[in-house]
Amino acid sequence: MKEIIFITMSAFKRNQKGMRLFMQKLYGKELLEKELKGSYLFFIRENNFSDKGYGLIHDETVHKQNITSIASVGYGFCALVVGVVHGYLKYDEAKRIATKTLDTILNELENENGFYYHFIKTSSKKSYEDYEISIIDTALLLCGAILAGEFFKGVIKEKATIIYEKANWRWFLDDKSKQFYISYLKNEGFSGRWSAYAEQLMIYILAIASPTFNVDKDVYDYFDKPKADYGNIKNIVYSHCGSLFTYQYSHAFFDFKNKKDKNGIDWFENSVKATFANRQYCIDNMAKYKTYSENAWGLTACLTPTEYNSSIGAEPCNTNLDVENDGTVATSGAIGSIVFTPKYSIKAMENYYNNFPELWSDYGFNNSFNFEGDSPWFAHENLGIDKGIGLCMIENYLNGSIWKYFMKNEFVQKGMGEIFQEK
Repeated sequence: MKEIIFITMSAFKRNQKGMRLFMQKLYGKELLEKELKGSYLFFIRENNFSDKGYGLIHDETVHKQNITSIASVGYGFCALVVGVVHGYLKYDEAKRIATKTLDTILNELENENGFYYHFIKTSSKKSYEDYEISIIDTALLLCGAILAGEFFKGVIKEKATIIYEKANWRWFLDDKSKQFYISYLKNEGFSGRWSAYAEQLMIYILAIASPTFNVDKDVYDYFDKPKADYGNIKNIVYSHCGSLFTYQYSHAFFDFKNKKDKNGIDWFENSVKATFANRQYCIDNMAKYKTYSENAWGLTACLTPTEYNSSIGAEPCNTNLDVENDGTVATSGAIGSIVFTPKYSIKAMENYYNNFPELWSDYGFNNSFNFEGDSPWFAHENLGIDKGIGLCMIENYLNGSIWKYFMKNEFVQKGMGEIFQEK
């Protein structure tokens, strides 16, 4: 694959010193592979390859240099698989990294009943106790470990299984509502519940299949699955904020294609519809937000010109979008939806790359952009969860590798079998 840097007549500023670099236009598969490798590099270069906290990966590239998110670590296992599949990394080196990272999780990381703190100090085993113990971020960590186990087999699978078996799903379940809690703080106890559809499908599958602390499969019945239309797109099971990540995260690992649950819901097709609705919402609101266009869409949690906002989204939803949305578009919105809307996701990526070089970095696309102010705003940060979802979804679109290996796991198959059937 050709390098993208060369000199042309159209210039743009790349840094405060006024250096001018120039990018060759890229399209289709070549651009996907470029973004895939950049995302892979995030998880290698932002990794803590030291004696303490080996394998812990930064949550963010700029502001939180000493903070790991356990979700980033989960996606880091995916990067090792992608690295081997694409020849970025030798198999033996990837295996060594996976083994040592699992050792860190097993021997160093603080946990409660097998669940981990959302954020951890990168260079030690100490957790940030001001943050919550998170069931969804633990689930992402477990999914990454399970994937590594299926890809590398042997001792790595044994260690990944031990980590999975430690999670006491019953402890995180509210017996009265039969809904999982969202988080736990040592001094405050549990808070929040997964009362409605969002990104948490993975939790039910992992919990039901657990060989040590399994829960009844009927817990899947106790979260709301509200439906609404958006224009001509009918019967979308929508999440509270309509943010695209809620329709993406579980699909990074679990292959829901051609499957339906007992209610007849096809979650893969539902994500397709929700993604089309998200794009159409941007088109419908182009007069209100000048950032939006048919090739600049993908409303999801991201950095904005003022702060990180986890409630950016599109209709249908329950939130007040006039309050939550400020015109910011996240690159991970379209990229993480490529398995659902490949044509439109690729067109959005081509638009971002070929027209807004300020969005590009060594790690591929930066987080987000916003054209609503006096001058265009571009995020210069990369977030592990966003590079991770893009990496997994591009790989699944190109080769299906994450799905292929992850879905081989016996516990994954058991959990899926308890809830879903072939269409």
